[in-house]
Formats: sequence, C-alpha cells, structure tokens
Amino acid sequence: MTAPLALVTNDDGIGSPGLAVLAEAAARQGWRVVIAAPASQASGTGAGVTAVAGHDGHIPITRQPDGSYAVEATPAMITLLALHGAFGGPPGIVLSGVNRGANIGRAILHSGTVGAALTAAYHGVPALAASLDVGLGAVTEPRWDEAGAITSQVLPRLRELAPGTVLNLNVPGNGRVLGLRTARLATFGTVQISLAEHGEDFVRTELTETAGEREDDDTDLVLLTAGWATITVVEAITERPPDSG
Repeated sequence: MTAPLALVTNDDGIGSPGLAVLAEAAARQGWRVVIAAPASQASGTGAGVTAVAGHDGHIPITRQPDGSYAVEATPAMITLLALHGAFGGPPGIVLSGVNRGANIGRAILHSGTVGAALTAAYHGVPALAASLDVGLGAVTEPRWDEAGAITSQVLPRLRELAPGTVLNLNVPGNGRVLGLRTARLATFGTVQISLAEHGEDFVRTELTETAGEREDDDTDLVLLTAGWATITVVEAITERPPDSG
C-alpha cells in the first residue's frame, strides 16, 4: 500500500525552520512528504486564496535546491493548488507550520497557518496546524526540537479526525513542557491588535500580549501560559438551522 502524501506548508515563508520540523515528523510516520510554502512572509492571511499572478494568470513557483517549492501565494492558496495536484499529486494529509508564534483562541480566524489546515479540511483532507509559542520580542532561538517531539505524538490522531475538522496544536517555546492537554479556544489569542495612533491620513497599530486572567482554566491560552502543550479540534465551516419560534 502506497504511503500517503503529506503536504507541508506554513505562513512564515519557505525559509522557516518549522517546515523541516513538520517534514521530519511526517517522515517518521512513514508518509511521503512534499514541502510547498509562500515565497515570503504570509502571516495573518487566514484562509485567503490570493496569489501573485502575471497577466497570463501564471503563479510563480520556484523549485528550491532541497526539492521544496516556493510559491507566490498564500498558504490556503498553496493548499488548494496541492489538492489539484500541483506538487506531485493531491496530498492525503496537510500539515501547516510549525509556526513561529502561538495560534490560539478565536484569533486563529486570522492565522494563515490555521487557514491552510481549514482549507484542507473543507475539502475532506485531514490536517494539522502546529505552532510554537515564542512570545513577543523573543530573542532566543525557538525550541524547534520540542515542537517536533510533541507533533510526533499528535500526528497519529489525524486518522481519527471527523471530516471537516482539524487539529490545532500549540507548544510552549521555553523547553519546559508539562505535557499535552486538550483545550477549548480562549476568547482572545496571545496578542491583540489596538490602535496606537491615528491622524487624518494614517493609522498606526500595535500588538499587546493578553494576560489570560479573564479566561477559564481549560482554555488554550491559560494552559499554554502554564506550560502545557495544547490541542484543540476545530471545525472548518458549519451551519445550524435558524432558531425556531
């Protein structure tokens, strides 16, 4: 039986070490791996399917020396291209990350890392979004090895996923991981955007870290802050009937 093809992508760009972490974890599962990621930073793009295309509609793709693909497109768009066979056949699994920075709470709506995974799930393909918490202004090198170890524990769970869902994994970045916990989404993420300054013809925003005091103890924000790796099952798109009466 042919091993499944795993697409590894991200929103940090083709040069991020997090891609190799996911690729190695997938290879340890016996999966075949193809890496295709944005040619440049694409954080905050959510599930947007935009690309840099010429007048002829061509999307530039550059094959890297290691065989990976640098694509002038968002992570979600790259996932769509992969599902249509653009990188050696449609993948049976999509792994997004490992992102440099946590993706937790309802703020994952804006994450390009999570957006790629949700795009895969929408098309019936099991997917994982993996992130490493480094905090704002971190100067030390993230513990990619810790992210790889936790990710390897989680990957077998992809086989158990219900259609249309993804696993969202976050790992503490300080190297002191207490273990792995299932978590609910917090109201906010690790950071919030605020308006720092505005004038007649400009605005300036800033990011501030959220403390988590307003969150319940079983949310991803509180658990991650306490040193736990967190995993949350997230649905891609759902609907519910309008309220009766």
